[in-house]
Amino acid sequence: MTLYKNKYRIESARWRNWDYTNPGAYFVTICTKNREHFFGTCANERMCLNNIGALAWQFWHEIPEHFPHVHLDQFVIMPNHVHGIIIIHPPPVETLHCNASTGGGYNASTTHINNINQKMSAISPKSGSLSTIIRSYKSACSKHIRIQFPDFNFAWQSRYHDRVIRNEREYHGIVNYIMNNPKNWVKDELNISLP
Repeated sequence: MTLYKNKYRIESARWRNWDYTNPGAYFVTICTKNREHFFGTCANERMCLNNIGALAWQFWHEIPEHFPHVHLDQFVIMPNHVHGIIIIHPPPVETLHCNASTGGGYNASTTHINNINQKMSAISPKSGSLSTIIRSYKSACSKHIRIQFPDFNFAWQSRYHDRVIRNEREYHGIVNYIMNNPKNWVKDELNISLP
């Protein structure tokens, strides 16, 4: 943990110096707040989604509608978390437009605003990045679940776990892990019902 503006903060779990807009395959785990079992039950090595789980499933499959450069791979919803592989393809090439200046000379106010905008741009999630995709998914789920099921006090953990999949062997291991997650639920570290 580091100190920032006299407050301690948890270091980012993201892979340092990696651009998360890069094309590639990403293994993602998103947990509910306090690992509460919002999405259904896992019994007899099978996941049975409830209505909240069905919404989480629906919004996951709608991700490519909002991010056309994204392909979804293996995926599972468990009682309190989601595992999935998101594949980011290169975005379509955009046409560049000329920004002609209409004013001349230096303007201190404009320069100050530009400096602030550059600083915010540097720390904000990039358009089409993995964090933007996950934030959008979590937001859609939260909004619709809270509207339809207000008594459940649904919430996600503030962060998520990701891993950049580096080779085909690793990819197949992760696919196998996701597929077998319901079978292994009785010994899963995310299963808070374990003694």
